[in-house]
Amino acid sequence: MSDLQLRFRKQLGDTHIDVDLAIPSSGVTAIFGRSGAGKTSLINVISGLICPDDGEITFNGRTLFSKAQGINVPIHRRNIGYVFQEARLFPHYSVKGNLLYGVKEIDAAQFDTITSLLAIQHLLKRFPHQLSGGEKQRVAIGRALLSKPDILLMDEPLASLDLPRKREVLPFLEQLTERVKLPIVYVSHSLDEVLRLARHLVVIDKGQVTISGRLENVWASAAMRPWQSYAEQSSLFEGRISEHWQKYALSKVSIAPNVALWVQKVDMPVNSSVRMQIRANDVSLTTVKPQSTSIRNILPATVKSVEVLHDSIDKQSVAVEVELARECFLWARLTAWAVDELNLKPGDDVYVQVKGASISQKDVSLSH
Repeated sequence: MSDLQLRFRKQLGDTHIDVDLAIPSSGVTAIFGRSGAGKTSLINVISGLICPDDGEITFNGRTLFSKAQGINVPIHRRNIGYVFQEARLFPHYSVKGNLLYGVKEIDAAQFDTITSLLAIQHLLKRFPHQLSGGEKQRVAIGRALLSKPDILLMDEPLASLDLPRKREVLPFLEQLTERVKLPIVYVSHSLDEVLRLARHLVVIDKGQVTISGRLENVWASAAMRPWQSYAEQSSLFEGRISEHWQKYALSKVSIAPNVALWVQKVDMPVNSSVRMQIRANDVSLTTVKPQSTSIRNILPATVKSVEVLHDSIDKQSVAVEVELARECFLWARLTAWAVDELNLKPGDDVYVQVKGASISQKDVSLSH
């Protein structure tokens, strides 16, 4: 399958949107940025709700829009599912009626699969006013999927929910991204949602694409620094569970050839692909290999970069990036005092220490 190719310009009030972007044909692509950056406008252009001033949009070799060719496929013929911030259910239809609205041919097997995946079978006879906010949003997601779209657009589907309802819906979204094999473009301003759901990340600012790529690569880039506070800077890894140690309730996760970390037990089978987040504050460095230490993860590494940071709270700290293996990098957040005393500089050989207990179940999620 080919990517979704976007090359268009659009003037919306004072915002000039100029996008040249390829979105993968599988997995979740998160569109992230500040309010007013143009995130929702981007997916509205994909859906056909907004017509670009110029450019071209193609998906799977099919042209959805082309100014030069005079093509603008109507919304109802683009075969695109859309989940809005609000559920937008029809109040006079039951849940089942809402789910099947617009479905031309009922696929009983698909209906059962989707309602089971979203755990809404018991709600089919209820009406929207009888549902919680989380239940309404799950029904809206089910309705979009039952239209058998080629691509699913989701515009901050959790934004209107309070924290308990978000926690209710998020696990269903994680299962959705694993089991539904279609590209999902997910607009969000929540880093937690992005880290748990996305495989590809696009950052937009003032209508322009700042950076686009695999989540791990974009997360490690300077473009994400404004969103990572002193306590939030971290590294992301795509790993695989290679072993469980039942006696100590630990799991071994391989993140690169000959590089593995012991973490608190992950409730997934061996060989499962997982994404792991390691906070820079939980990483320490030493120039001499430690002996008789309680820390289980001690890995040789090479210093790649040393960057002095000044946080808004007036604390000086240093971000040190180390290379664990080829193209496998980890951030450590140290005090300037420690960096000076160790005389750390690019090219130095060091040992990385990571507490296994600091990487909990919530820091490890299924890699889609």
